[in-house]
Amino acid sequence: MTAPNELRLLPWSGPEGKPCYLSTDERGGYMSRLADSVEAVQLGTAHELLEEAFETLSDRDAALDEMRRLAKELSGALRDVLRVATSRGHLLAASERQRT
Repeated sequence: MTAPNELRLLPWSGPEGKPCYLSTDERGGYMSRLADSVEAVQLGTAHELLEEAFETLSDRDAALDEMRRLAKELSGALRDVLRVATSRGHLLAASERQRT
């Protein structure tokens, strides 16, 4: 739940790659649930890519094109995971401020 006047960083970007925010104190609202679902998918994708990276890096015969594709996908997943971590960090900080 976001505190009054607190914005939630959403797990997707808007036009031109700019961050999107949600202003609501309704944790169970449609947009909050959608953001939670997208975050879960992003974290799951990052986990799968990490496993794929371990396997690919262990393969001495992995093609350069395969390594480049993997690096590109890992970069995107890292960006998504950092956005989720930032958003959740802000939510935790807002929650702490509400308690005090």
